[in-house]
Amino acid sequence: MQAAVTAPDLVDVVNSRGPFLTLYLPTYPEIENAAQKVEATWKAARQEMESAGVPQAVLAAIEPLIPDAHQRGRCLAVVATGSGVLHVEHGPIPPATHRFRWAPLPSLTTLLEWRQAQPPHVVVLTDTTGADLVAYRGERPIDSREAGIEEHAISKVSPGGWSQRRFQQRAENTWEDNADAAAEEVSAMAKQVNASLVVAAGDPRALQLLQEALPKEIADLFHVVEGGRSAGADKDAVEGEARQLVSVLVAQETEKVVERFREERGQEDLAAEGAPATLEALSRAQVDTLLITDDWSDERTAWFGPDATHASADEAPLRDL
Repeated sequence: MQAAVTAPDLVDVVNSRGPFLTLYLPTYPEIENAAQKVEATWKAARQEMESAGVPQAVLAAIEPLIPDAHQRGRCLAVVATGSGVLHVEHGPIPPATHRFRWAPLPSLTTLLEWRQAQPPHVVVLTDTTGADLVAYRGERPIDSREAGIEEHAISKVSPGGWSQRRFQQRAENTWEDNADAAAEEVSAMAKQVNASLVVAAGDPRALQLLQEALPKEIADLFHVVEGGRSAGADKDAVEGEARQLVSVLVAQETEKVVERFREERGQEDLAAEGAPATLEALSRAQVDTLLITDDWSDERTAWFGPDATHASADEAPLRDL
């Protein structure tokens, strides 16, 4: 089961005019002759799609994506129509073999599963001069930037005499300015990628100032791990620990959603189970969280109309509308 995730780009896909070709093609990056293997798989899939009635123009639009697909992930996902390719994504979890569907609606469950399994997160390496930020989805970086505004008066010195306190205060003020600048960038990046977690490592005082400068909604996502920003620091270890934290978070959130569903189903109150009951709830706009299973062997047909609430297990109610 997979809980729904925020995916405005996929909403745009669904709102496009079909029919849609949805293709999931394994890309074998772990083998030596991946490019040749992908090409052979694509040719076999293309023949099957042609036999299924997929127009040549749709297949031709996908063709340029094939040669380097093995360099970008373990599976190539494409949604296309007669007007061209609508969506391309490279995912971590390939099917056992290629699969496709030519239908009135795109088949997006696998994409949602990928995104739930690997939600975006931000990794921050910070010191008193600023911070390095990288946003990830899974193991792939999707954005990076550097933050910090002041580089002078960074170290607290001990000149002695009356000037010592002034030098120390200047250093502290500079640290705070850099932390404020870093917090602004961390917040912007976390919101931009809809991060589920912000994992930070570095100088303890810089970490403290950074966390204090973050708005509450981002500070609540903040987790500190061992590591640093210096040239000799093991940044891969920080990224690995971040992925572990994300995995734990995903498992906890999934269990929380499933447990809530069990409770509501047991009370026979706020839960619907099975296709007819779920479609009825969707037609009434009464769905907060949708749990679905990615079963391509399920050949049952549901019906839909131009409005989001036009959904039914039977054709007649929608035709009556």
